[in-house]
Amino acid sequence: MPAVAELAVLDHDAVLAAVSPEVAIERVRDALLRHHHGEWVMPPKVYLDSPPYGDFRAMPVRGEGLALLKWITSFPENPARGLPTVTGVICLSDAGTGEPLMLLDARSVTALRTGAVAAVATQVLARPQAQTIGIIGCGLHGAWTARCLAAAGYGPGVCHDTRSEPARRLAGELDWDPGSLEQALRCDAVCCVTPGNAPVVAVGDLHPGLHLNMLGADGPGKAEASVEAVSACVLFCDEWEQASHGGELTGAVAAGLVDRDRVSELGAVLAGEVRGRPDREAVTLFDSTGLAIQDLAVARAALQAWREGQVKAQTVRL
Repeated sequence: MPAVAELAVLDHDAVLAAVSPEVAIERVRDALLRHHHGEWVMPPKVYLDSPPYGDFRAMPVRGEGLALLKWITSFPENPARGLPTVTGVICLSDAGTGEPLMLLDARSVTALRTGAVAAVATQVLARPQAQTIGIIGCGLHGAWTARCLAAAGYGPGVCHDTRSEPARRLAGELDWDPGSLEQALRCDAVCCVTPGNAPVVAVGDLHPGLHLNMLGADGPGKAEASVEAVSACVLFCDEWEQASHGGELTGAVAAGLVDRDRVSELGAVLAGEVRGRPDREAVTLFDSTGLAIQDLAVARAALQAWREGQVKAQTVRL
């Protein structure tokens, strides 16, 4: 059999040129619905620890005639070495023939889908009048979360980071304000995009009508809110099995404060099968642990953009 002649490769910048925040939001919303209805198949995420440095994660999914495998890392000490915390590659294949179609930079896809799902969750869970956005953590994922929310019509916002320069830079880009943690937490909707090594939201920070997107706690032992704060909210997640074992909900579940009956999946809310925000005064919390269906949503859009000549790709021969 002949080898694959050429395999398209989209680097970090090419992915971001191929898929706008608006398209990412639309595609991620669609992916959540398709997965909820059983149209897309997503086996559990696999963790491979590399102590004491970090871990590797393998994330497979199949849908819309495509199969995807994401091989991505989390190495928290990498910035001290001049390297990004998150690195990886995505392989997109034809689900009918098994033929590899494209390789994509995983960092950019992850950042886009993280921001996109935060925008989708805010649209359906925040108060209809919500406008101001607090961004806590202004690294790569925090920046794209802010950009996606701005693309969805939210803002102005407050950008906070323990490092002042990323917060100032992001605020300047969006014409928002750099500010303190307390100022960010007073916004209508707050997005926490920190490494999850220590809580940044306590129960005393909750105020009526607040919506929280918890985006940083993506593995066991991580949390951005205290278990008391989590337990005090009306709770939503991207997928219960993943969120209850390696997300923001995990601590509250382990403490016996939260069980399955208290948590609704975002796909069910989008499908109109369960209620979202119960009332204007409620505090809602969305636990985003990151799903391969979201990566497939963005990768599909990138593949389409390349096939339509909207973006150029590098190529490799296998």
